[in-house]
Amino acid sequence: MKKITKQTYVDWYENMLFWRKFEDKLAAVYIQQKVRGFLHLYNGQEAVLAGALHAMEIGKDRMITAYRNHVQPIGLGVDPRRVMAELYGKSTGTSNGLGGSMHIFSKEHNFFGGHGIVGGQIPLGAGMAFGDKYFKRDSVTLCFMGDGAVRQGSLHETLNLAALWKLPVVFIVENNGYAMGTSVARTSNHQEIWKLGLGYEMPCEPVDGMNPVPVAKSIHKAITYAREDNGPSFLEMKTYRYRGHSMSDAQHYRTKKEVEDYKKIDPIFQVKEVILKNKYATLKQLDEIDLRIRERVNECEKFADDSPYPEKNVMYDAVYEEKNYPFLKHKLI
Repeated sequence: MKKITKQTYVDWYENMLFWRKFEDKLAAVYIQQKVRGFLHLYNGQEAVLAGALHAMEIGKDRMITAYRNHVQPIGLGVDPRRVMAELYGKSTGTSNGLGGSMHIFSKEHNFFGGHGIVGGQIPLGAGMAFGDKYFKRDSVTLCFMGDGAVRQGSLHETLNLAALWKLPVVFIVENNGYAMGTSVARTSNHQEIWKLGLGYEMPCEPVDGMNPVPVAKSIHKAITYAREDNGPSFLEMKTYRYRGHSMSDAQHYRTKKEVEDYKKIDPIFQVKEVILKNKYATLKQLDEIDLRIRERVNECEKFADDSPYPEKNVMYDAVYEEKNYPFLKHKLI
């Protein structure tokens, strides 16, 4: 694994804070109805992505996730202005404004969604890994899911085949405690989700998902295992989200005290504490980073505001259409 240096910590601080502020801005413009539909924010879970990016080989390894997917493509190199424009439904977005919040996508940067169907990305992640193995590409796929997605039967079907065929994929559960508004304790006979991997005899373990260091170490180990043709791993990142499941979530299922207690181990705060304690940067330097981040976020907002909506014909050009549908033989009554 790449060495974790003082520059790593400074980069983690800047990246995680940018992701947090980027989504805070999305929450603000959502209230202004500039962003419509569903909006699922990542606030609190940034250490999982920061650690994963450190462990990956950017440009070679792949990533696929569910609908809490705005900052992952940014971490992989997608222009954040285009991500914000996509949420605005503008033509300059990553999918010309046709995908929206839950369907960010960039083949160029090896980010394959953004999927609105709970658990829908799990078999797709294994399929991508199958393609890499079949064509002898030295790539590993990181397949992320929430704790709610592990209740889908497709997870078990996928784990079975991935283990049987020794696919180069790492399954990563971001367990933030609640599937929408239902706690893990109310949906599972046991709360240690990582143990599901034991049934398929694949490496599996729980990980502190509020700190990028253990995340990076665990994912690097799993990536190395997969790249050496040993097969998949199943990791449970124990993390937390500070905002609701989506913007419409009233959060009646948890107390304000619980949220505040988790904010005491905020991943951004933890990284900042290490930076200051070890004198990797001064408060003044961190303040300069904060200012730079605010300017970047404002630039993203301006870009999205100023971008045009797509022409109507783009919607038709981008969707598959077959006029003479071959299976329609009889008139419908």
